[in-house]
Amino acid sequence: MVTCSQVWNSQLLVDAATKPRRRSVATLHHRISPLEACGWTIRIDTIKSCPSPAGARCETTSSLRAANHCCGLHLTLYDTVDASREMATAAANRTGPPGQPDIAYTPNWDTYQERIKRRQETEKINGTLPDGFPQKLESSLAWTGATVTDQYDWSYELNQSELEEIQEALDYFKSQNKSLGEISQLTFPLPKLHARLRSISADVHNGHGFKVVRGIPIDKYTREENVIIYAGIASHVANIRGRQDHEHNGRPADVVLAHVKDLSTHADARSIGSPAYTTEKQVFHTDAGDVIALFALAAADEGGESFLSSSWTVYNELAATRPDLIRTLAEPWDVDEFGKTGPPGYTPRPLLYHQPAGEKGPERVIIQYARRSFTGYWGLPRSADIPAITEAQAEALDAVHFTAEKHALALEFRPGDIQFVNNLSIFHARGGFRDSLKKQRHLIRLWLRDEELHWDTPAALQSRWDRVYGNVTAENQVFPLEPSIRSASSGIKAKKDALPLSSAAVAISA
Repeated sequence: MVTCSQVWNSQLLVDAATKPRRRSVATLHHRISPLEACGWTIRIDTIKSCPSPAGARCETTSSLRAANHCCGLHLTLYDTVDASREMATAAANRTGPPGQPDIAYTPNWDTYQERIKRRQETEKINGTLPDGFPQKLESSLAWTGATVTDQYDWSYELNQSELEEIQEALDYFKSQNKSLGEISQLTFPLPKLHARLRSISADVHNGHGFKVVRGIPIDKYTREENVIIYAGIASHVANIRGRQDHEHNGRPADVVLAHVKDLSTHADARSIGSPAYTTEKQVFHTDAGDVIALFALAAADEGGESFLSSSWTVYNELAATRPDLIRTLAEPWDVDEFGKTGPPGYTPRPLLYHQPAGEKGPERVIIQYARRSFTGYWGLPRSADIPAITEAQAEALDAVHFTAEKHALALEFRPGDIQFVNNLSIFHARGGFRDSLKKQRHLIRLWLRDEELHWDTPAALQSRWDRVYGNVTAENQVFPLEPSIRSASSGIKAKKDALPLSSAAVAISA
């Protein structure tokens, strides 16, 4: 979503709000910034010459990357859902808990810079790292998007022989009449491809932290067959699947497959608590679990790039330039659980964890956070009855995002791609996008763990990991074939009205 940081045409907003889905055009000639607090989506049609002074920062979530100076933009404004006006009003008036800093889900560069200046002028900043924390992490996991593609071949294209082996594995699994929860290396055998997939697992865990497997001919298969192929290949990369919801169609279940798709066109905006179910930008974050696998069933008509950024590189830069923020990230935060865990409704835990080198592995740093846990999103605002975050925490959230953005690698999702990402060493984000009737972005997701190569889980994250991986049984696993909103990502209206969105939450992401 792109909105203006100033009041840019009140009559235009009134017209658009009172006449849902009406299209209007406006030209902006001043700085713009993305704000969560609005119910409209804006698509960039053209870019003209810029009359603004050089040095202004322009941010967009379209497929057109932001320039270092402001552009005059022809923008098409259109209402995404009938509840847009209500959502915009509610978001604009929302302040979160008493004392909550000026911070929204979508980071604002100007607000970030002003906060830096204000804190430097009014606070005594501790310029040292926490005891024992490294000045710099030396590892292939610490990379930057500007150079990583020169050092690392991040994609693997399946050849014809491997595709034939995948077809044989699919036929073999279907011939056994087993449930999808029984998909494994044994029931989906890939004797030749297995070694390659284990090498990819090693890259994900201890190499550069990510790999994209390409070339699955998804149009050749049914939805269920694509899911079988996806889970089958993934089982050779990381053999344990985690639950993403506890209930399906009103019954207890280990829901291990989630859909990432825009559902805002036919769902009340107040029922949506995560950008995963909209066309909006998703800021840098981590999910729950060790490894995230995303399988592209369809690409957007425009936009929707995948962005990856090394959290180890983010750590290195902040440790060198702002060690006080490393200290802030390593202190306990009140993480909003959005009703998931019962009173008090939040979990105090750090966002950053240091693991010294030992017998089980090298020195590691793990950052685990989802920005919306501290800002809320659409129909799921940050709870008003839990402590507000501090100014230092607000600055740390922005510092993590903008540093990750600075070093990010942009990847285009092609239909048939499977992206494997180390969730413990990499942040991920998504650009805003536009669907059409024929091209609608659709990904499916697994949360994975590898029995052999997994990292140690920090003690403060163990209960969260247990909710994902604990006691997941093959017979109770569910792979929904159609998109729905996870309970952990459903808004207040969905929870209040008991909509069929799976009522028991698991873990917060995005």
